[in-house]
Amino acid sequence: MDVKTAFLYGKVKEEIYVCQPPRFEDSQYPDHVYKLEKALYGLHQAPRAWYATLTDHLLANGYTRGAIDQKLFVRREKDDLILVQIYVDDIIFGSTRAVQCKEFEAVMKKNFEMTAMGVMTFFLVLQVNQDPKGVLIHQGKYVTDTLTKFNMLDSKPASTPMVARPVLTSDSDGEDCARYQANPKASHLIAVKRIFRYLVGKPRLGLWYHKNSEFKLFSYSDSDFGGCNLDRKLTTGGCQYLGDRLV
Repeated sequence: MDVKTAFLYGKVKEEIYVCQPPRFEDSQYPDHVYKLEKALYGLHQAPRAWYATLTDHLLANGYTRGAIDQKLFVRREKDDLILVQIYVDDIIFGSTRAVQCKEFEAVMKKNFEMTAMGVMTFFLVLQVNQDPKGVLIHQGKYVTDTLTKFNMLDSKPASTPMVARPVLTSDSDGEDCARYQANPKASHLIAVKRIFRYLVGKPRLGLWYHKNSEFKLFSYSDSDFGGCNLDRKLTTGGCQYLGDRLV
């Protein structure tokens, strides 16, 4: 779902005044200002005010807010549940029972003007393909657009995104390749182009979430003590799986 004019619903708690819009001044009080009761687009408090208004509405209708991700809301009814994820004025929701989705739409339309987008196929830069076996998430369109922007769509594909043992340093003696950034060198540009060439051959490589995968948590980490070539500090990375589904 998408909320129309979301920021205009938010009620501001601070005392905020704005000038009268140009060419719409009150002829009797041209020097007066307005005190805001609700947020306006462009106001720093607008996103927070909208989120607070939406949160109050969902909590009043039986939803609970996530303890870690506070933009995630959950409602349970016996063995069924509905999950609602908020991203500014875009809302993703799913349930174990279809009727709960209809009920959520009704709850939202009580106070807000909403647009129901249907089954999710695209969100931000993510493309979502759903079928009875599971869900595939990839960034095919974003990858294609990026490769086209930098004229690399017809480049020779690379089998891996980086060389086996990449040694990237500050390369202070290298040739500059851009201005007004953090001083990248030609060697860094070569590394980035290698990633692009990898994407040329795998534009729709994504994450596959099988419907019948087991629900056990596995976590992997890899640490390299002294692995940083610049200051010999620790470098580390990791990933987590629910069954065979990468989180």
